[in-house]
Amino acid sequence: MSTTMTAEQATWFAQTFDRLVGNVGQALLGKADVVRLAFTCMLAEGHLLLEDAPGTGKTSLARAMAASVQGTNTRIQFTPDLLPSDVTGVTIYDQKTGRFDFHQGPVFASIVLADEINRASPKTQSALLEVMEEGRVTVDGVPHSVGRPFMVIATQNPIEQAGTYRLPEAQLDRFLMKTSVGYPDRASTVEILSGSAVRDRSTALTPIVTTQALAEMADLAASTYVDTAVLEYVSQLAEETREAPEVRVGVSVRGALALVRCAKVWAAAHGRHYVLPDDVKELVHPVWAHRFTLDPEAEFAGATADAVLGRIVSTVAAPQEKARV
Repeated sequence: MSTTMTAEQATWFAQTFDRLVGNVGQALLGKADVVRLAFTCMLAEGHLLLEDAPGTGKTSLARAMAASVQGTNTRIQFTPDLLPSDVTGVTIYDQKTGRFDFHQGPVFASIVLADEINRASPKTQSALLEVMEEGRVTVDGVPHSVGRPFMVIATQNPIEQAGTYRLPEAQLDRFLMKTSVGYPDRASTVEILSGSAVRDRSTALTPIVTTQALAEMADLAASTYVDTAVLEYVSQLAEETREAPEVRVGVSVRGALALVRCAKVWAAAHGRHYVLPDDVKELVHPVWAHRFTLDPEAEFAGATADAVLGRIVSTVAAPQEKARV
């Protein structure tokens, strides 16, 4: 899309975005912030990594999002014996027709929940990550597109690390955002408990938009105007992460691009057809914190990616607002 989003389109985008968030909020109570991040990730056509304890509503989030966009959802439970073909699908010979037919794996869905991704072998992890990057599966030399929208919500359990395969930094970089759902507040918990007869709240949701409309929203968000001064600001922040003494490997150019893509959606979701430096500041932690490799000594001394990012954002001067297109 070469043309820039108009103010009227931004208003429509924000209204639709709020309806999507509100719809999912009926199934995932008290977690509007996480839902906003998840839809930002989806409309920026990226993938989400959730690091959370069991029972916090990760599956409910994936199901509710799929129900809201009239899409399909699948859940893959990652285990050490899971094979790449269990994710992508297989080609099977049909004796009646004498042909090889491709049988799609669970990765062919609008939203794929990859549960406990760090429990699978690196070979199976890389099969999923390849689909995430390419948007298609290649089996026996034949490509099969997964379509749009396509989003992977992968989860990691931060507690039980025995017998797990940590995602390498290069693979973590493939995730547009990393966040956590966390436990609901007391009022939301009481509401969930009072409705305990309903096993899955997402089944009662009605779709807000079609998958086709969501793909059009993603294209529209990509046309949000970003001033050169904001791009320079993102570039400077990325450079500072590479030069920070506690950091061994800072944010890559892919990471900087990811932040710009998310900021465009975030601005449109707030009814603006242009990006502000504040959009960048609000998203810098979920988009960048998992892309760092901290120096082991600094990490042992208590340094965290979030703390380093916080210091960088507070020291790098944000550009002043200018006249807009």
